[in-house]
Amino acid sequence: MKNHHQIVIVGGGNAGISIASQLLRKDSTLDIAIIDGAKKHYYQPAWTLVGGGEFNIKDTERDEASVIPAGANWIQQMVQGFLPDENKVTLADGSELHYDYLITVPGIQLNWGEIKGLKENLGKHGVCSNYSFETAPYTWECIQQTKGGKAIFTNPHTPIKCGGAPQKIMYLAADYFRQNNIKSQVEFWSGGTRVFGVEKYENTLKDVIARYGINTQFFVKLSEIDGPAKIATFVGIGESNKDQVYEVAFDMIHVTPPQSAPDFIKSSPLANAAGWIDVEKHTLQHLRYKNIFGCGDAANLPVSRTGAAIRKQAPVLVNNLLDVMKGKPMSASYDGYSSCPIITGYNKLVLAEFDYNNIPTETFPFDQSKERWSMYQMKKHLLPYLYWNQILPGKM
Repeated sequence: MKNHHQIVIVGGGNAGISIASQLLRKDSTLDIAIIDGAKKHYYQPAWTLVGGGEFNIKDTERDEASVIPAGANWIQQMVQGFLPDENKVTLADGSELHYDYLITVPGIQLNWGEIKGLKENLGKHGVCSNYSFETAPYTWECIQQTKGGKAIFTNPHTPIKCGGAPQKIMYLAADYFRQNNIKSQVEFWSGGTRVFGVEKYENTLKDVIARYGINTQFFVKLSEIDGPAKIATFVGIGESNKDQVYEVAFDMIHVTPPQSAPDFIKSSPLANAAGWIDVEKHTLQHLRYKNIFGCGDAANLPVSRTGAAIRKQAPVLVNNLLDVMKGKPMSASYDGYSSCPIITGYNKLVLAEFDYNNIPTETFPFDQSKERWSMYQMKKHLLPYLYWNQILPGKM
């Protein structure tokens, strides 16, 4: 294996593949290596629809080899650590890879083990999650098997990828129960402080919650699940309920696990005090190492961690990296754009788009805070096509 590359990209997910593709489209002579040990590549935004019975899980998976852009070198290993002062990455087998420029886009880490009993009970006893390929189909089984009682949907106290996902599946389940005349109490238990961070869209979601009769509880984190007994234990994390314990019976519970930057990022010189890759939020250049760039879910960007955000971050990173390589001032700036296509029921979707200041930055010439059939069809049919055929190949 060659031990030096001009550009090394850590991570072969959405960000890593689309950035590599864009770089090679601009200059096919670039020497690029992508480090990722995964054998499969997933279109994760569709897992909500899988959990709601609207999408085939098999259509979200492809071989990682099929998305590696022509001209890039794929190093099928995981990263162990970084030596940025020496321009080196340490691989899992102990070998070192040298670089001139480094792009860190490893994605986010799901910390299933932080919730006692979750790993042992996930996929049975009505305990489900759309946050993994293996378990998303079981969510649909749970929704169909629920004939009453209580259906709980959790949102952790940490940043997560696709911040609207814990609510999307809740609304699909509530709509299914209503359409099938199932008397199940739906509850949203969240570590957050509110339903949504942008008031325009939050007002719509409050109406949706009222329509379905959903009970909400904020400032809590899920600490334990007893699957056989069907009891979930939450702990208060707000000033008024700190350390208060809530034991809640459930018939089904959809769990969104707490998340963080990967361990090999948190323990590295690239991380800030909170463990995220420490980049400047507009240029995406590392604050201490000027030949390192980063974006996506593991970066310290104060923005919703979504594929739509990556789509806007990637060209900024690409342009600024190429500027630095040519000795020019960086010319591109990321304004914090993100998008959350929030499913509010079957054939209903609110398309939230906003920037760093939580100001709506909408694409279409109509009020996107309204629930629309057309936006649901876009989410179900158009976005998966664009992901595989336009975004990953670096065409948009």
